[in-house]
Amino acid sequence: MSEIMEMLIRRGFLWQSFEIYGGMAGFIDFAPLGNGLRRRIENLWREMFVINERAVEIDTPTIGIEEVYIASGHATSFTDVAIECRNCGRVYRADHYIKEKLGFEVDESIEAVKAVLQEFDLRCECGGEFGEPEPFNLMFSTRIGPGKGKKGYLRPETAQGIFIAFKRLAEYFRDRLPFGVAQIGRSYRNEISPRQGVIRLREFNQAELEYFVHPEHKEHPGFENYRNEVVKLLDKSGEEHEISLGRAVEEGIILNGAIAYFIARTKEFLLRAGIDEKRLRFRQHRDDERAHYASDCWDAEVLTSYGWIEVVGIADRGCYDLSRHSRFSGEDLSIFIPYREPVKVRKKLVIPDMGKLGPKFRKKSKKIADALKSLELGESESDKDRIVVEVDGEKIEVPEDCYTIQEVEVTLHGEKVIPHVIEPSFGLDRITYAVLEHSFDRDTVDGEERKVLRLKRWIAPVQVAVLPLLSRKPFTTKAMEITEMLKKSGIFTEYDDSGSIGRRYRRYDEIGTPFCVTIDHQTFEDETVTIRDRDDTSQIRVCVKDLREVLTELLSSERDIKEFGEVFRG
Repeated sequence: MSEIMEMLIRRGFLWQSFEIYGGMAGFIDFAPLGNGLRRRIENLWREMFVINERAVEIDTPTIGIEEVYIASGHATSFTDVAIECRNCGRVYRADHYIKEKLGFEVDESIEAVKAVLQEFDLRCECGGEFGEPEPFNLMFSTRIGPGKGKKGYLRPETAQGIFIAFKRLAEYFRDRLPFGVAQIGRSYRNEISPRQGVIRLREFNQAELEYFVHPEHKEHPGFENYRNEVVKLLDKSGEEHEISLGRAVEEGIILNGAIAYFIARTKEFLLRAGIDEKRLRFRQHRDDERAHYASDCWDAEVLTSYGWIEVVGIADRGCYDLSRHSRFSGEDLSIFIPYREPVKVRKKLVIPDMGKLGPKFRKKSKKIADALKSLELGESESDKDRIVVEVDGEKIEVPEDCYTIQEVEVTLHGEKVIPHVIEPSFGLDRITYAVLEHSFDRDTVDGEERKVLRLKRWIAPVQVAVLPLLSRKPFTTKAMEITEMLKKSGIFTEYDDSGSIGRRYRRYDEIGTPFCVTIDHQTFEDETVTIRDRDDTSQIRVCVKDLREVLTELLSSERDIKEFGEVFRG
């Protein structure tokens, strides 16, 4: 890992944030090459999960008002347990510290952590005792506006902005399920003690898709295309499976076809980004690990020098988010699903008596009346002598003289449902780092060891390097002309005349540039140049007039350069 990080820092992929002030854990700069790589991975994600889905992409504020996170549950439950040393004052995230020092996992609760500290007499690295474990909310808080302002938070995930905009989004999709809404952007988590570099950051980049489905039909129309796709699964009991997704759904290992579809698409995306398939698996959350609102959840994990790390989470979130925001905002976030043919049914409806409700409940009477009207009673509930409704989070008992119950026959043309959500959530920073580590390689060229990043051609931050054989005219002039031509074609190209040609080749091999174009003596005889392949160092000669077309085809595929010309070494 240290060798890889040294190269990434030296070559301009990743730098420590605030370096001249001593740095700060949990923050990192994506330097020129790292930022270029991450942006290309973002565009690949956008191609697969927006352009080629029934989905749209939106962009919502990174600051949210307090009410949003009270409704979502983050304000009260988005916490980790912290332990502080009484001697040196260092603060640790309890479950991570226990796993690191004792080698086992502990429930993320005050009681469980306290029991472990006492039983094993676990101490700080300085030898000091820990104080009482305390909950620590991971959101960064802020004030919006002058003076006391309005309390807000930096968003801990991009998803809530999508849920808040759901009413408008449903209208945009004409209330037709299923549909997806994507967002790519920054999220913020005030990690207690981040100690894993780019793997655990306080400010990070996410790409999330909220895929809204009918509660009773959690499928994806594209699943049949992936039914026979074989994946490596680690289920919640720890059992490993090498199994097709169709069988995994049939045997109940994966809850539904929508989750299975996004597992398949996630695998396809990660492999196209450059993750090594042999170091990729999908791990199911245990029952005691899964979020309370999720009925099934899988993590895409990749093996790195940090061990197995989660890079993608794929969860069935049910209707939790929309139901909570509907309840706390008072807005109806359901969708009307029409039936193919009208259906006649008998219903028992509650008819409020405003003459009685008004004097008794005053300002709340209208909301109570609306709540009563929305009730539908079952067969055994016609003789209810009291009804309890919920208004603004308060449960209110309504006396029987404030309403009547009537049985009527109604014609239903459809039903209202609160959609369920299947959410694939991608950590772009972790994926970018994992791609770099999985691409790092060494080999021997001309008797010397070479470091090379075998990045996929379509995500390499520098796609082509144009190199004049000699750093003087007319070589430099011709090289600059070709550089400008390739840039205007949309190919990210660098010009370099510094150092020997061999040293320049090694420089671009190390940063993962797929192809080098060299202008040599023959260029001025027959208007040809060489294209050198990064992976095997082979070269071909092509005419300058064909260069754009050849490079465009090579960069968008894995075709061998020998298909475009006679191969030679040099």
